Amino acid sequence: MNRQWPILSYESGKATYETLQLWTQIVGKIKLATMPWANHSWNVTLHITSSGLTTQTMPYEGKHFQIDFDFHSHELVITTDQHQLERFYLGGLSVSGFYNQVFEALTGMGIQLSINKLPCEIMGKLTPFDQDHQHRSYEKDQAAAFHQALLRIQDVFLIFRSAFSGKASPVHFFWGGFDLALAFFSGRNAPRHPGKVPGMPDWVLQDAYNREVSDCGFFTGSETLPEAAFYCYLYPEPLGYKEAEVEPSQAYYNQNMGEFILPYSAVQKSEDPDTELLIFLKSTYEIGSRLAGWENGLWNYDAKPVAVVQA
Repeated sequence: MNRQWPILSYESGKATYETLQLWTQIVGKIKLATMPWANHSWNVTLHITSSGLTTQTMPYEGKHFQIDFDFHSHELVITTDQHQLERFYLGGLSVSGFYNQVFEALTGMGIQLSINKLPCEIMGKLTPFDQDHQHRSYEKDQAAAFHQALLRIQDVFLIFRSAFSGKASPVHFFWGGFDLALAFFSGRNAPRHPGKVPGMPDWVLQDAYNREVSDCGFFTGSETLPEAAFYCYLYPEPLGYKEAEVEPSQAYYNQNMGEFILPYSAVQKSEDPDTELLIFLKSTYEIGSRLAGWENGLWNYDAKPVAVVQA
């Protein structure tokens, strides 16, 4: 089915994206403080819902709680299994105001937590969350379009993931890099990653890349790449990968990022966005896995989906 994908503009949405990234880092660090560690940091990621983003359930001293971004009502919603509910409106809030409201709500629910207040994976001078009064932009239309794009991208990623028989990540949202991601693993050990990402201990990256990985994802853009885009890369990168010709024609290898890039706008404007994105994912995986000598049987795009069993 050809569904209309929302238009995303980095120029128009930049301020909202920056604020949202910092808000999601606050919520993500709460998840980090409560969940047991899982390989590749999978324990800390956020997940897409029909209305926004969620932490999913988190444990705390005999109770369970969940934090959700609702981009329909434009609220943050905190619930517990003990019928407690707190919610507040996102419009007009600074990062500092958001931080204070989240922790006031948690304290009122009997949840006492502390997090590292410095942002991570962000270049430049870092301001602690509780002192950041600068980032306070939240445009409802930008947030809603961002969420609708995530829903459509997740649908395609799930189709792509269904053809892979090896170890694969969930389709999940990393609040550090503010990107939706999906990873496939060959099962073989990888060279030790050098780390060196701002605000992140080296061992986290070394854990994330301790196996050969083919990674794809989506992000809203940056100062160095000022447009929403899809990315694909392999670690370690095989010889000849960056010179390969991938599809569709708008895709290219970004030397500075070390990734193949496909502009979101090229997908959004195409006659069939789902198929256009699948072409990119399939092309980059097939080329990369072949050059890296991955097992041929790990991924079979032409296989028919397993039938859903009726109860």
